[in-house]
Amino acid sequence: MPRIPLIAGNWKMHTTIGEATALAKAIVAASTDLVDRQVMLAPPFTALAAVADTIRGSNIILGAQNIGWASQGAFTGEISPPMLKDLGCTMAIIGHSERRHIFGETDELINRRVKGAVSQGVIPILCIGEQLEEREADRTMSVLEGQLKGGLQEISIADPNQLVIAYEPVWAIGTGKTASPIQAQEAHKFIRHVLVNLFEKSVASQIRILYGGSVIPDTIGILMDQDDIDGALVGGAALQPGSFSRIMHF
Repeated sequence: MPRIPLIAGNWKMHTTIGEATALAKAIVAASTDLVDRQVMLAPPFTALAAVADTIRGSNIILGAQNIGWASQGAFTGEISPPMLKDLGCTMAIIGHSERRHIFGETDELINRRVKGAVSQGVIPILCIGEQLEEREADRTMSVLEGQLKGGLQEISIADPNQLVIAYEPVWAIGTGKTASPIQAQEAHKFIRHVLVNLFEKSVASQIRILYGGSVIPDTIGILMDQDDIDGALVGGAALQPGSFSRIMHF
């Protein structure tokens, strides 16, 4: 069974509520003809409600840029899975390289977030990826395996649609550099191999793996031609309706 492509826009710490609403309206208008793929938008927390209203009735999925693990409690600054579901979020980005390397999130903490999402029916987009020095030291695959196993420890899924993986080489995020299609496919193929060891083969073979790292309209086509690349986690280009539309229509 072919995996349904997913194009996910991560707006990061950009857009006021007004800007987010305008951007979401433009993306909704550009996506009306898409029937064979999914599109997810992850605006900042402050704009989630406004974007939810804007995309209501469309085929756009609402996602969050992070998620807490507890349903409620003394966790200042966190947002729980039920809170996000109440806003209409069905997906959440977890373990983005910026959370790992700027905010110091560990595999253990990321695993707690994944568990919290899965337990509440929110689909995690688990991000993994190597830094430049790790690639140059030929440690890419060991880093990916460690982050996968750490982030998915004690996670059990019966439906491949309950989990998405995003491979984002840290050296390509926001730098304008993109992993070559061969490099990206090599990493994605290895990730699928690890997933087969973690889950039933029939499940692992259908889990979607996205590529993230300076994805632009000029690179999306050749990336999507690779056997194990099932979509993209888009940063900067997701803030430009024209560029994001071209990526959605790869």
